[in-house]
Amino acid sequence: MDISTAAPTVAAPRLRRTLTLWDLILYGVIVIQPVAPMSVFGVLSNRGRGHVVTAILIAMVAMLFTGISYGRMARAYPSAGSAFTYVAQEVNPGVGYVTGWSMVMDYMLNPLICTVWCAGQAHQFAPGVPAWIWKIFFGVVFTLLNIRGIKTSARINAGMAVLMGMVVVAVFVAAARYIFGAQGTVSYLRPFYDSSTFTWGNLFGCTSIAVLTYIGFDGISTLSEEAENPRRNILLATVLTCLVIGVLSALEVYAAQLIWPASQPFPDVNTAYSYVAGRAWAPLFTVVGFTLLLANFGSGLGAQIGAGRLLYGMGRSNALPKSFFGAVDPKNHVPRNSVVFVGAAAVLGAFLLEIVAGYKTYSLGTSSLTWDTFMKILNGGEAYGLGAEMLNFGALIAFMGVNIAALLRYFVRAQQKKLGYLIPPVLGFLICLGLWLNLSRPAKIVGTIWMTAGILYGAIRTKGFQSNLIDFELPPEE
Repeated sequence: MDISTAAPTVAAPRLRRTLTLWDLILYGVIVIQPVAPMSVFGVLSNRGRGHVVTAILIAMVAMLFTGISYGRMARAYPSAGSAFTYVAQEVNPGVGYVTGWSMVMDYMLNPLICTVWCAGQAHQFAPGVPAWIWKIFFGVVFTLLNIRGIKTSARINAGMAVLMGMVVVAVFVAAARYIFGAQGTVSYLRPFYDSSTFTWGNLFGCTSIAVLTYIGFDGISTLSEEAENPRRNILLATVLTCLVIGVLSALEVYAAQLIWPASQPFPDVNTAYSYVAGRAWAPLFTVVGFTLLLANFGSGLGAQIGAGRLLYGMGRSNALPKSFFGAVDPKNHVPRNSVVFVGAAAVLGAFLLEIVAGYKTYSLGTSSLTWDTFMKILNGGEAYGLGAEMLNFGALIAFMGVNIAALLRYFVRAQQKKLGYLIPPVLGFLICLGLWLNLSRPAKIVGTIWMTAGILYGAIRTKGFQSNLIDFELPPEE
């Protein structure tokens, strides 16, 4: 046989390792968003009585240590890349199940808080429409777009990142002009420490919510198969992304606290940063509000399809009723039933959390509930703060699990005990535990109910955890 005429062997297509370290960092910043602390600034300021900058920086330290653990675990499991896998493999399948169930909580709450925030901002633009109607509107729009298979491209994400970056620069310029042109003495250290309002409880309570600023950094680990030198770059990119976002976020909230002291209440706590920007330069009220609305709209859209895919994966593996959750729309190739379920849960959950959050605010335990009070509760927007804390309730459990997994794999079971493999996961775990303990009482109560229900459900499905545990991995896109 003539070798020169032999048919060439066609290699199976593979993912190309083309992503550099800076590509990975850019991806991480885009996923987390350059305007991450702006949406939650009002909630942070109220909870911390100022001190938002300090809380952001403490949260950054926790995420840096946890990011090291995520990066190291991505080396061991480059294709899986989830807290559920890391903990189930390195700690215990049962503990992995608890971690996975906390992930479900995160996935379900993310579209909920985006729905609440978008509704609050839209109500600022169109105050004639009640906020509760906007909640339904955005819940329906997210669902309809995801059912049709709308998919945000990388170019759109990059374009949004550029737009948000330009807005951040405009805010910094306007803030500098306002601060340096202000009459009287400006205390440049007050955002870090204010003796009149500081308490450790306020600071750590604020920090436990500030973790929300960094949610999404773990997504870098999913690019292990497309990254150059993944054993080095995934870890570096995860840590550097947390550092970049932390410094940028600290500067954003530092400027905001100088412009709007914590002693002055916000007209609306959920859209507080729009009012701050508007005080610095009036046109920025609309610009920042619209930018954050777009950012949260994109986050809500992506979060809903992500939650739908997770429920679909659980349905496909019979962890949930397969006939409903395991179904895929043959036309648009999306898990339609799961997406609709998440959309309905987001709207109903938003109303439920408004009632839970409003219970104390409106003293419902000591007074009768009137229709006007009930409508104020539904329009209140307090569900955002409670929902954010509940999301962090689950996220911090996952972070603690990953730190334990990294400690066991790289220090406890390692032949050589290196200090560099001991300190980061231990400190990451302890700081995350401290933040978890400082979440608000309602968040811990609702979160505990969720986790208890999940453990009971898992025990029933697996006959006392004797059979195979539920798989919480996101299935590949089809």
